[in-house]
Amino acid sequence: MNFKIIDRILSHRLSLVDRYIINQLGLFFLFSVGLFSCLGVTIGTVSDLGYKVTEYNLPIPIAVLIFCYKIPEYAAYALPISILLSSLIIFGRLNSDRELIALLSFGISLKRIIAPALVFSLFITGITFLFNELIVPAANYQANLLQNPFIAKTELNLQKKDIFYPEYESGKNQESSRILKRIYFAEEYRDRTLKKVTIITLERGEISQIITAKLAKKEQGRQVWNLIEGEINQINNLNGNINTEEFHHKKIPLSTTLFEIVQKERSPDDMNIRQAKEYLNLIKDSGRKIDIAKFTVRIQQKYAFPFICLIFASIGSALGTKYSQVNRSQAFGFCVAIVFIYYFLGFTFGSLGITGVLSPFWAAWIPNFLGIGTGIWLLTINY
Repeated sequence: MNFKIIDRILSHRLSLVDRYIINQLGLFFLFSVGLFSCLGVTIGTVSDLGYKVTEYNLPIPIAVLIFCYKIPEYAAYALPISILLSSLIIFGRLNSDRELIALLSFGISLKRIIAPALVFSLFITGITFLFNELIVPAANYQANLLQNPFIAKTELNLQKKDIFYPEYESGKNQESSRILKRIYFAEEYRDRTLKKVTIITLERGEISQIITAKLAKKEQGRQVWNLIEGEINQINNLNGNINTEEFHHKKIPLSTTLFEIVQKERSPDDMNIRQAKEYLNLIKDSGRKIDIAKFTVRIQQKYAFPFICLIFASIGSALGTKYSQVNRSQAFGFCVAIVFIYYFLGFTFGSLGITGVLSPFWAAWIPNFLGIGTGIWLLTINY
């Protein structure tokens, strides 16, 4: 045991205890973040980029840029894991070196000893939230944009093909609250243009108009579509007659929601909370129940995820102070097990939220409530 440190703690009492513990946690935390970030981006990205370079002729400079853009994502995952490992190892070392017993003998309670770790984890919680909101979505989106010209079947490219959107209007009574008004089809969206467009208009549940066009663009600042090279088929449901009008260029007043959706459409991981809410607001009347549920749950998970730093700190601190023989290999074992259990619970309850079994709030927050409950229980049974 380092008696000089104990003497300094005696002279400055609690303030130096806080400083000492946070200093120990901070140094190992920075090391862990660097380690897990490097391991994650290397294992998760290098092999995939190597495959794309050889299979799709992805230029090496572009691959290097994509590699750099993927680092923030893995750093964001590394932050809570690092706080868990740091708590396990540092408090385990304090316990094995009898420094923990010395602090307790001076009248400092276990809760007071662990308090600096919890405060430090709250600080990391804020950093994780800002990181996931300001940096990670933008970096992921830029990485996807870089590889789109070279790889046809990226998630982002697939979202811009075979586009379907139903437009509803409010009914006149409660029994018909939402009436299908119009159906939009497009083969592809590229360069702010919809290609091979079909628009079907319904009246009283029957098709009254079918518009086809080679290209469609949105009129800037107006609810108007510019259609190029197509035809309009007016259907008279009384006598079955069809009147066809061909056109080279025509402006038609239509909702531009579809353009806004395809412009903003991307993976939830490529959006921050504001962008996800804007996109959810656009698709809420589209009838796409799975997409609506997925984005609703993901928004709640974006709020919940940063707080696992606090949960992991409480669990790591409790386990470190409970077991005096926690070495680094055992700490890694505990860390892997705890992270696996948390992400398994997150996946399970998230799936239940998407399928409608649980509300989005409970689907996102139940793993956190279980985690913080476990941390409190471990702390209460220690001493």
